[in-house]
Amino acid sequence: SRYYREVLPGEIVKISRHDVQTLDVVRRPEGDPSAFCIFEYVYFARPDSIFEGQMVYSVRRRCGQQLAIEAPVEADLVSTVPESATPAALGYAQKCGLPYVEVLCKNRYVGRTFIQPNMRLRQLGVAKKFGVLSDNFKGKRVVIIDDSIVRGNTISPIIKLLRESGAKEVHIRVASPPIRFPCYMGINIPTKEELIANRPEFHDLANYIGADSVVYLSVEGLVSSVQESIKARQDNNPKSQKSFIGKLGHCTACLTGDYPVELEW
Repeated sequence: SRYYREVLPGEIVKISRHDVQTLDVVRRPEGDPSAFCIFEYVYFARPDSIFEGQMVYSVRRRCGQQLAIEAPVEADLVSTVPESATPAALGYAQKCGLPYVEVLCKNRYVGRTFIQPNMRLRQLGVAKKFGVLSDNFKGKRVVIIDDSIVRGNTISPIIKLLRESGAKEVHIRVASPPIRFPCYMGINIPTKEELIANRPEFHDLANYIGADSVVYLSVEGLVSSVQESIKARQDNNPKSQKSFIGKLGHCTACLTGDYPVELEW
């Protein structure tokens, strides 16, 4: 298989063995910006996916670089919880001039913890999910890059695991802003009460999860990381790019509460 092109927003295509035909394009109201889900870039999509003419992996690496600008820290090495945040961790390490070192390896025989039905099962899942590469970080100050912290349950046992295995300090840097609001556009985000960013513990999150420090990427930093190369291409070739993605825009509702359409209840 090979990459052909993206389906445009509102486009209905017919794919046959001969070609790809556009049957119709449902146009958005004049002047309305596009509102592509920004969390596709942060977490949901495969890193080799291409959206809006750019590879998701490259966006995640830029998020890590931006995070290094916004939240540097005195440390010895940068790592990640394998493996969705790896591109961001590599970007952070590169920008900070610190080595990227693996501290955990994944147990390939255990499923996703995100979908476990309760907190205890999720935490047990985490303990079984990773092996510790303690020789790589014993006595050292570690920065762990995560792509998102939703409930705060998954990262906590990981920090405990690293400390028990000899990490001197564990600093958490999150390559996306805190999720605070529900998604009404079809993404199954936990209830407002479950989100760690809305709980009292968030005011002292580092202490709550057992880290030396926690800093999230800003909303502005995420948006600029996502839009940087799209804007560059638009500037270089205004006609083709603007007709391709329309007026530039991304949905950040789960981060800001600013929904792209009027809610009807």
